[in-house]
Amino acid sequence: MAHIIGLISQKGGVGKSTLARLLAREFAAQGWTVKIADLDISQATCAEWCRLRQAFEKTPEVRVETFGRVDQALADADRFDLILLDGAPHATAATMEIARKSDLVVIPSGLAVDDLRPGVVLAHELTDKGVPAERIVFTFTRVGDSAAALDDARTFVQRAGYEVCAGTMPDRIGYQRALNQGLAPTETQHASLNKRAEEVAQDIVDRLERAIVREVA
Repeated sequence: MAHIIGLISQKGGVGKSTLARLLAREFAAQGWTVKIADLDISQATCAEWCRLRQAFEKTPEVRVETFGRVDQALADADRFDLILLDGAPHATAATMEIARKSDLVVIPSGLAVDDLRPGVVLAHELTDKGVPAERIVFTFTRVGDSAAALDDARTFVQRAGYEVCAGTMPDRIGYQRALNQGLAPTETQHASLNKRAEEVAQDIVDRLERAIVREVA
């Protein structure tokens, strides 16, 4: 049965689908059988990325399918090691189902309070309905170069009771160019950008492993 990572957000444009593609590529590179379940049918961002990746014959291969419901996305979970549930870019009824089904819930956010507050509100809604806080982690994506802004954002989330990934992904055109060619954020032409993305991916890998251990215990 697949392990499940849910990627959710209260608003669009915070890097959710970018993270899905990053994680899919990194797990697949380690020999995992991976599927991204793209639950945003209106945009199907990950599905289009997969088409480009296949057209450019990039490896490792990543499977992406679009679904209207979470139960449909998980119907063949026994065929995969990992399923990434890429939710719609706003909170829906499916968001709660994603969170409940996931071993780890990732909430991407920018550094502005306008991004952080909706993410924290969403996390509170999840915990109020029984999702353990330790299964929720925030990631900072599309960030600038201000260390002070990053520290402020990290403090904001931690004071709300949630953990934050150690790594961050800056807002750089190199990532967008890679995604436009069916590549992942660790496959850019810039070693420094690849390293930043690898740090984010590794943190989430480590957190998933700890979540699995807690579940078994």
